[in-house]
Amino acid sequence: MAGASTPALAAAVSEAGGLGFLAAGYLSVDAMADEVTAYRSLTDAPVAINLFTPQTDRSLELGSRLDAYRAEVAETAGRYGVTPGDPSFDDDTFEGKVPWLVAHPVDVVTFTFGPVPPATVFRLQEVGTTVGFTVTSAHEAQQATGLGADFVVAQGCEAGGHRGTWHLSDRPNEMSALEVTAAAVDASGLPVIAAGGVDGPAAVRALLDAGAESVAVGTLFLAAEESKAPAAHQDALTSGAFTSATVTRAFSGRFARALVNDFVRAHDGHAPSAYPNVHHLTKPIRTAAASAGDPQAMALWAGSGHAAARPAPAAEIVSALL
Repeated sequence: MAGASTPALAAAVSEAGGLGFLAAGYLSVDAMADEVTAYRSLTDAPVAINLFTPQTDRSLELGSRLDAYRAEVAETAGRYGVTPGDPSFDDDTFEGKVPWLVAHPVDVVTFTFGPVPPATVFRLQEVGTTVGFTVTSAHEAQQATGLGADFVVAQGCEAGGHRGTWHLSDRPNEMSALEVTAAAVDASGLPVIAAGGVDGPAAVRALLDAGAESVAVGTLFLAAEESKAPAAHQDALTSGAFTSATVTRAFSGRFARALVNDFVRAHDGHAPSAYPNVHHLTKPIRTAAASAGDPQAMALWAGSGHAAARPAPAAEIVSALL
């Protein structure tokens, strides 16, 4: 839930009996450190952090395709009084975050978007951190086991936001959370947290019956009182005005599940496989649209259970899932 999670949200989930995660994606090292401090001021519960793994499978021919996409979205940007951003590549300050987490240990760290060297896993485990990976297939679960993971998060096709595929250019599979969970249990032998489409107690029970140790919930908490998701995004989830969703890389250059709005209709299928380049390119547009309260050019991340999202304190959302 990068961009929407807050220390208050994570702490409220933890105080209600769950384990709230701090999303460190798109944060600087200092900002991540500040969030850990804020979280610890609110609760004595374990600290859990999710990191984005830097992308390594980048094409050398992206320049012209990024230029073309920048030109394509320029008209949309102009309607909001902005210009597209610089489609640059960065590692999301990953090389600074891991050393900080080794020097200031937390309880749990998960990696999304691919592998990290086994030495990185070991460094974290050596200071007492439990390490997990988001996986979308049996093969990725096996790879996570080989890297020394303590557990995996099995993400199904119902999950909102970015798919956790380990190769940027791969079209995500259509395995459900139930299917990925069962496959990950068999392939890894590790504890599995199931993610995708969790919209109520029945979904929780089904995933636990499939072999999951616990479940991960995202979309329902976007509408929580403690979330910092823009109001227009929250309204889009809860109002019923948006009825269809798709997996698109129009916003970030990486496949992600979002509600279909005007931006998706205009640009889906045109963005190159270039993350985080496209994320930086479209960020001024998304930010301006959010400031204007206009959901039509925002990345409206949503899982298949988004219709169950309701404005409420996070503690009530946790209680409703039990």
